[in-house]
Amino acid sequence: MPILDPHSLEFISHSVEQTRRVGMRLGALVQTGDFIGLAGDLGSGKTTFVQGLAAGWGSADRVSSPSFVIVNLYRRSDKRRLYHLDAYRLNSVIEADDIDLDTLQEQGALVIEWADRLKSLLPVEYLWVTMRYVDIEQRDLIFSARGARYQALLAVLRRRVYGVI
Repeated sequence: MPILDPHSLEFISHSVEQTRRVGMRLGALVQTGDFIGLAGDLGSGKTTFVQGLAAGWGSADRVSSPSFVIVNLYRRSDKRRLYHLDAYRLNSVIEADDIDLDTLQEQGALVIEWADRLKSLLPVEYLWVTMRYVDIEQRDLIFSARGARYQALLAVLRRRVYGVI
């Protein structure tokens, strides 16, 4: 594992509940226009993380993997939107481009599972979460910020998770 740069944060989760809780802490910070890319193998905890993220963001909607519908929409009482896209079943970047990610991001926050499949469509700035299955209970999450907005967001998340700067 390489040494992390100042714009990265590693979190070792020891349970499904911890993965959801770190997602909740991030979700409380997410705003309209934010882009969060998730990468990791099957079983690395991406959907569990999004369940926490959506709850922390303020949605009461049930969160499930959008593998077959491609995009799920979660709402809050103030009409804000969180879009949850799963790129696993997309056959090409062209197919993803037809979804119009830019419009989704303008209308709400956007979190994409398997975002590494869409690298050519990513915005210039984003928060990236690489998730790795370690064992039945443990997951390794590495958050990487690209751009000032996401560096600031990561600094706040670091304080909320670890209580330090």
